[in-house]
Amino acid sequence: MNKLSLYQTAYMNYPYTLPPLEYANNALEPYIDEQTMHLHHDKHHQAYIDNANKAVTKYPELQKKSLVELVAHLDELPADIRTTLQNNGGGHLNHALFWEYMTPEGGGGPQGKLAQAITKKFGSLAQFKEQFDTAAKNHLGSGWAWLSVTPTGDLETSATANQDTPLSRGHLPILGLDVWEHAYYLKYHNKRPAYITNWWHVVNWNKVQAQFEAITRLAGSQKEVSMTPVFN
Repeated sequence: MNKLSLYQTAYMNYPYTLPPLEYANNALEPYIDEQTMHLHHDKHHQAYIDNANKAVTKYPELQKKSLVELVAHLDELPADIRTTLQNNGGGHLNHALFWEYMTPEGGGGPQGKLAQAITKKFGSLAQFKEQFDTAAKNHLGSGWAWLSVTPTGDLETSATANQDTPLSRGHLPILGLDVWEHAYYLKYHNKRPAYITNWWHVVNWNKVQAQFEAITRLAGSQKEVSMTPVFN
C-alpha cells in the first residue's frame, strides 16, 4: 500500500463520477444552508468532474490511472491538460474529501492519537484551531485551508490556491475547508470568518481520526520510526 491508496475510491476512476452525500442537503443547517449544499455538490462539484473527464478523453493511457495519482504527479502530465487537471481534477478530489470531513453529528474534538499529535504540535486543540482559522481567513481569493501530515510525519496547517491539493506537494491531507465564495456566500455573504467559525460545528472528527490513524498504520508497516517511507 502507498500513500495515494488512502485517497482512492471508485469515484476517482475514469470516467470520474460524483460521490453521493452521506447526509441530506439540509442536514448541516444552521451552519451550512440547504441551497448552498445543493449548488455546491450537485452543480459546482459536477462541473469539475465533467471538465476533468473531458480533458482525459484523448489520453487512453491516463484513463487507466487513478485521478488521485494524476493530481499528485502534475508535472508528469501532458502540458496541454496539466492546468485543466490541476484545477478540475483537484476540484473533484478536494470536494470528495470535503463532503466526508463534515457530518450532522460533528463538532467537539479529536480523540486518541490524533488529539495527542495535535497537542504535541500546536499546544492544544484551541491553538490548532486558531492557526487553521488564520490560514483560512488570511488566504487571499479562492482556495482551501488544510491540516496535513508532512513527509516527515509532522502535522501542518496550510492554505492552497484555487483547487490545488497538498498531495501535489507530497503532503497527506486529513482535514480541509473550502474557502471559495461558492462554499459560503449565499448564507454568509462576505463574512468568511463567521463561516469558518461555524464550520467547526460540523467537522467529522471520526473521519479525520480515521485518516490520521491510517497514515500512522501505513508508516508503521514500513518498519520505520519515521513516516518518511510513506512518501517513497
